Amino acid sequence: MPVFNCASAFSGSANAVRRRGSLVLLAFAVATAATTFDFSLKAASAEDVAILRKAAPSDHDGSGSGDIGRFVHEIARKRSLTEYQAPPVANKDNGLDYDDYKKVNFDPTRAVWKDEAHGYELHPLPMGWLFKRGIDISVVEGAERLPLQFSALDFPGLAEARTAERGAVANDQPVAISGFRLNGPLNSPDKADEIIVFQGASYFRALAKGQTYGLSARGLAIATASPAGEEFPEFTSFWVEKPSEPGEPIVIHALLDSPSVAGAYRFAVRSGNETVVRVDATLFPRKPLDNVGLAPLTSMNLVSPLTPGRIIDFRPRVHDSQGLAIHNANGEHVWRPLSNPRTLQISSFQGSSPKGFGLIQREREFASYEDLEARYERRPSVWIEPEGKLFENGEVVLVEIPSEKEWHDNIVAFWRPRTRIEPGQTTTFSYTMRWRADVPEVEQAGLFVSQSRLGSAHAEDEDSLRFVIDYAAGRTFSEGAELPEASVESSAGKVGKVTLQRNPETGGARASFVFEPGGSDASELRLILTEDGRPAGETWLYRWTRGE
Repeated sequence: MPVFNCASAFSGSANAVRRRGSLVLLAFAVATAATTFDFSLKAASAEDVAILRKAAPSDHDGSGSGDIGRFVHEIARKRSLTEYQAPPVANKDNGLDYDDYKKVNFDPTRAVWKDEAHGYELHPLPMGWLFKRGIDISVVEGAERLPLQFSALDFPGLAEARTAERGAVANDQPVAISGFRLNGPLNSPDKADEIIVFQGASYFRALAKGQTYGLSARGLAIATASPAGEEFPEFTSFWVEKPSEPGEPIVIHALLDSPSVAGAYRFAVRSGNETVVRVDATLFPRKPLDNVGLAPLTSMNLVSPLTPGRIIDFRPRVHDSQGLAIHNANGEHVWRPLSNPRTLQISSFQGSSPKGFGLIQREREFASYEDLEARYERRPSVWIEPEGKLFENGEVVLVEIPSEKEWHDNIVAFWRPRTRIEPGQTTTFSYTMRWRADVPEVEQAGLFVSQSRLGSAHAEDEDSLRFVIDYAAGRTFSEGAELPEASVESSAGKVGKVTLQRNPETGGARASFVFEPGGSDASELRLILTEDGRPAGETWLYRWTRGE
């Protein structure tokens, strides 16, 4: 079984504490208001200016942030020509343990850009507990790069968190930062709510209106689920451009570094009913990259109707994401329900130039989760719209890891290009992320999967199983209307008793079939709906493994 090691990451949240470790992403959420801090203003140095003048253009869209973009581009290029040096790690004496970290409250009145007309605020997050590596962060105002510096005065809870062994904390004591949040007018025009947060390795999360934090994204994945172990690139430095007016996207530049690659990233964020994040990246490999994941997403799926009895829980569902959706270049819409398997499962979906893919939380009813604290029905979906040559040939990869606890992120999805990226080769790619409720064009699929269930078929063969798949529709199937034709294929075992009928309770349709695994331990199942020989809905895919 491959060794799967994950890094630590943080995503802020006002109402949840999640610790992810072992085979999974570690995350922590603090209940707190955001913070602002004193910072020193310093103009760009002569060396910085020289780099800006000599740097090759890296502005992908001519958005006006070319100078700082070229600056980060050149820093990444120079970094790739030197041997990788890991950032220093905080030791036990200057770090905070789990209980201490919870006590570190931020002063929201001291937020960077507090009460400015553009409506955004920047809230740093301290080092401590899992987050033992600091970052550099600057704001960009016109031609100036202004490094931010923070002290204990910005963290009223820090003195309480320090034990006698660590000593007293002076107000002017510097505080290292491991990440930051950006707040803005997301849910109402007069309140700055969390929009996006970066903390831990290259992890970040975003929210759309009315949502709570769920799945995470990463800048880059290297050797995920590899027997040799995964490498986790880190964002080591950030430059955040100050918006000039309300409603303007906020732009974040980041320097990525790891033993295998350095990179320059640009994130342009626009929040609202869906929060759109445009990602432009340039990679400078130190080593050949032949197992790299672009636009990686990390999520959790513990309990669902496809894993009855796998985990005993009072809630009918426990998951941040319900399924993997793919819109292929040929127009096919694919839905792959996520599972919490008993053994590590890696699936790949080959294709070229996909129109989009993402991890989706489709079920939006509270009764489906019955969790008053986690509110899984409010978790975002993320839809990726890729661009460029690296997305022309390759595969969408899905990794499902066995998990027993809901604070374990056990789902990973990303695009793996077929092209090997060589050292000395400058590689650029772009994609748009949509943090929202569902796939943007889901209704274009015709019938789209709303529920997937699995149970005993109560047949003579004790191993026989019945799959039930419910479809929602943009149009209602009225009494007497002709339904599409349903067909099911399996790579192993036998399939029978395939039916498709109207569902008068939803206005959609319900498909069901019986699966007899026989002696097989795994089988790839495929359910297709057709109408006049053409697809009439999402293609349903699922990997059954023995023990479900």
